[in-house]
Amino acid sequence: MLIWRAARIVNFAQGAIAVSAAYMAYSVTMHTHSYWLGFGVALVGGAALGALIERTAMRFTSHDRPLDAVIVALGVVLVLQAVLGFIYGNEFLALGTPFDTTVMHIGETATVSRYQLFVFAAIALLVAFLALLFAKTRLGLRLRASAFAPEVSRLLGINVTRMTTIGWALASAAGALAAMLVLPTELGLHPNGMDGVFVIAFTAAVVGGLDSPQGAVIGGFAVGLVLNYVTGYFENPNVAQIAVPVLLIAVLLVRPSGLFSGVAARRV
Repeated sequence: MLIWRAARIVNFAQGAIAVSAAYMAYSVTMHTHSYWLGFGVALVGGAALGALIERTAMRFTSHDRPLDAVIVALGVVLVLQAVLGFIYGNEFLALGTPFDTTVMHIGETATVSRYQLFVFAAIALLVAFLALLFAKTRLGLRLRASAFAPEVSRLLGINVTRMTTIGWALASAAGALAAMLVLPTELGLHPNGMDGVFVIAFTAAVVGGLDSPQGAVIGGFAVGLVLNYVTGYFENPNVAQIAVPVLLIAVLLVRPSGLFSGVAARRV
């Protein structure tokens, strides 16, 4: 979503970049035994990797044909996953958590765990940061202007190329954060570990609106509710793999801009 707002490109390599950053955190944590140091390396490394990919593979991709960027991004996915598989193997590796994942009980009622509270707090801070960035800061305004009107932005003195790189770095750092929050509760680290998460996240962003950070979060809750209801009703977790693309197609057919998208500018 960040890259879409900064460059009007859907980054299909987001999941591979995120899991690469998580592997960086795994390596640092294994050598230093410090989760937080690995966590910080994941965010910085993810941002650096995103900026590097934008400056190399994506910089010379034509934006006149959107399919070109999609094909290049898919190629980046294959390269990153192959490199990760070569270095770390294709076994699932355990990624630790900073807090206990045991669900706390108050009487006979099960509540959330300390780690889930940490996840909720991290997501809330990220959403607040993005909302303030794009709505209240000059950098956010320049990012949006560079995406919607690059030629006009250049005439106004904005370095559009730099803004695109910053957008990729921010998006990749956010993806690294997502990987660090999600992967410990899944099977663990794997070169393909974020593929399914990316599909669900992309669906949530489309449902909420690619131009609305708050809408993307609401879309995430909506997708989660749909998955829970479908899985519970059919008592088969594999049905969820069908429900997500069906929901994505339905939203694209009914309201392509998303359920919580803002008012579009009128074109004469």
